[in-house]
Amino acid sequence: MPDGSPKVDPVWVMREASRLLVTSDAKSVKVSNVEHDARVSMSVIAFDNPYEQLLIRGVVIQMRSDADLSTLDAFAEKYLGTPFPRRDWSVRVVLVVEPAIARYYRSKLTDPRVGAR
Repeated sequence: MPDGSPKVDPVWVMREASRLLVTSDAKSVKVSNVEHDARVSMSVIAFDNPYEQLLIRGVVIQMRSDADLSTLDAFAEKYLGTPFPRRDWSVRVVLVVEPAIARYYRSKLTDPRVGAR
């Protein structure tokens, strides 16, 4: 946030080579914060194993327009299996993140729900 305190948002993430992509409304607090300080961090948890995680710190190196919602639709196809249903955004953008630090960790603990599936 402007005072330096962290802001946390759940986001969908996709890769483009070694970079990460995140979409957002151009008028969001997230985008406003990135315009003032491009540093970001992410915590990614495996869908099927909450004890498998990736922690990333990096910098937003580019903001791209997603006026046609093609990137948002690609995210929705990945996560929902369908194009994103909401079409009335003011302006959508794609944040391109260059990771500086990435740490992978997989605990020896196991999810007790896995055996029940």
